[in-house]
Amino acid sequence: MNKVLRPWTTSELLKTTLALDDITISSICDKFKQKLLHESFDPSAGRSIDEVRVHHWEESIQETVGSCSSQTLATQCYYMWKNSRLEVLSLSPEIRTLLKQLCSTYKLLLLTNGETQTQREKVEAVRCEEFFDAIVIGGEHAEQKPYLSIFTLCFNMLGVEAQDCVMVGDSLDTDIQGGFNARVRATVWITSSGGSVPEGSVKPDYTIPTVLDLPDILEQLK
Repeated sequence: MNKVLRPWTTSELLKTTLALDDITISSICDKFKQKLLHESFDPSAGRSIDEVRVHHWEESIQETVGSCSSQTLATQCYYMWKNSRLEVLSLSPEIRTLLKQLCSTYKLLLLTNGETQTQREKVEAVRCEEFFDAIVIGGEHAEQKPYLSIFTLCFNMLGVEAQDCVMVGDSLDTDIQGGFNARVRATVWITSSGGSVPEGSVKPDYTIPTVLDLPDILEQLK
């Protein structure tokens, strides 16, 4: 009988290499996640995002156990984490069907904030390029969402006016605020939390629990 070999996880690598217990391994992983949350990446500094995040792992191990046996271990941890993260990214069949329907009727543009390499890898992992007329990565430009300049760039790429566009996203601070700043025709906030807008936040024109409900909104806007 053939056996399917399951790839190692980062936790298993740390346990085997350093003989650490689960609590210590969890602490290392938590430190890495915190460094990601507070990450400030400057491409002009001369290091790639991969190098920066390998260093996050190296620091996390050192801070927890007092030393890192080698940079090779930190490198292995990073690429295991990165590859496992990309492997689980996918579009459901329902969303792929929706995008196929929408792109036959509307011009679609994917606008995402973030560092260039990281976001391009995500786009490639989910194989969604075929559905969009353009894909814009915020990290490749001077300003990202919610700044007006990147929305203006998107409008120009599609050859459309702001008032003809609908901004759809799950972030009030970047997607919905950006759409408001750009004065698009409507903003649609996707949230599964019940649609409660925090006090002081920009208010979306529409709120839906899933992007699969978007056709109903677009029908109303006709």
